[in-house]
Amino acid sequence: MSAATTPSNLQVEISNRQILKIALPITLALLVPQINFLTNNVFLGWLGETELGAAGITGVYYLVMALIGNGLSSGMQAIISRRAGENRIEEIGATFSQTIRIALLFAAATIILTYLIAPPLLSSVLQSTQVEKEAISFIKIRIWGIPFLYLFQLGNGFLIGTNNSRYLKYAFMTEALLNILLDYVLIFGKWGFPTLGFDGAAYASVAAEIVAVIILAIVIFYKKFDAQFFLLNRIRYNVALTKLILKQSVPLILQWGISILAWLYFYILIENTGERPLAISNTMRNIFGLVGIFCWAFASTTNTMVSNIIGQGKKDKVIFLVKKIRLLSFSFTTLLCLLINLFPQLFLLVYDQQPDFIVAAVPVIRMVSVGILCMSIATVWLNAVTGTGNSKMNLFIEIVAIIIYCFYIYLVINVWQLSLVWAWSSELLYWGILLILSFLYMKSGKWKKKTF
Repeated sequence: MSAATTPSNLQVEISNRQILKIALPITLALLVPQINFLTNNVFLGWLGETELGAAGITGVYYLVMALIGNGLSSGMQAIISRRAGENRIEEIGATFSQTIRIALLFAAATIILTYLIAPPLLSSVLQSTQVEKEAISFIKIRIWGIPFLYLFQLGNGFLIGTNNSRYLKYAFMTEALLNILLDYVLIFGKWGFPTLGFDGAAYASVAAEIVAVIILAIVIFYKKFDAQFFLLNRIRYNVALTKLILKQSVPLILQWGISILAWLYFYILIENTGERPLAISNTMRNIFGLVGIFCWAFASTTNTMVSNIIGQGKKDKVIFLVKKIRLLSFSFTTLLCLLINLFPQLFLLVYDQQPDFIVAAVPVIRMVSVGILCMSIATVWLNAVTGTGNSKMNLFIEIVAIIIYCFYIYLVINVWQLSLVWAWSSELLYWGILLILSFLYMKSGKWKKKTF
């Protein structure tokens, strides 16, 4: 291995400085698309409550499809981080290349499946004819961004797993700025473009995802990561490595699939109660995305650092590491929750809705904030489980939490017919269960026998 292509030591240290060095660039990378997503919904909110509500349904549906890329990325990231901890650099590129092959096959299947099942599925569960029409039209356009989203997610997982998260910002910022610009132009028909309304947001997102992948590829090749990690040296099909990637990723795909499907079930139950609760719930999803950026950044950091530390043979330091990350995650998230609760009206005003909409939404924000604080701790412990390599345990924990969650929201919304505030209290229940089960597993020490 030549000096020109030898990366610096990839083994991480257990310190707040190391944690923040990985997590803060991820936070910035996550913040940019959340601002983009928020802007998108603001524009749609200007069109009306119907469009804002439809955005909630289509957004959750797209999340269901996107979870495949998330699962592959997280599974790959855990493997790459373990190899980095073991200083087995040559295995990193092979893992990345094989995962890309798998992701593109999944993307093709996802597009075909969407065209076959999305129209009848949405028609059967949505009560509003207008919401149904707009949702089906939107998702048929939006789904073409999936192959590029998967590639983008894998590129991010590669950079995080190799301790290069600081380079995430370039692709994220480009994507967000382009998406916001195209949203404005295509939704409202500016600068000579046709007025596409709700569909304009779909075209804008697809175009932005394509450009983001191009930027990410430029970063990888410009920084010579392709040579440092042998990205193009072992691109031929590798049966053993493919099996390992799928073994780590499929339980995570199923875990998030169950989670997002449960959230889709939640939105369908809310939609059946009226367009106003659905529109309010969509703004709450935006708050989850915006205020929860630190949760997901520190969660991803946990996955990487736990796997890396285990690769170094320091299993006895894992719980100490997780506790340090947990405290930072909770502290940063608390700051954002305080801001959103001190100025909730200011946040809601950007949707250009009526005063009674804002009055109804503020109490829901209070409940959502409590759920997010619980999430800030739960995601760290849950991703510690991911970092150990026992993704089957992640799936088991998720199944238990989702069964209880779905039973609860059915009772609250359909049987007891309680307010939207109580419906959103389900997030506190869900994250609380994930926290308890993940914590108990990590404290049990059973993960120490897991190898890959």
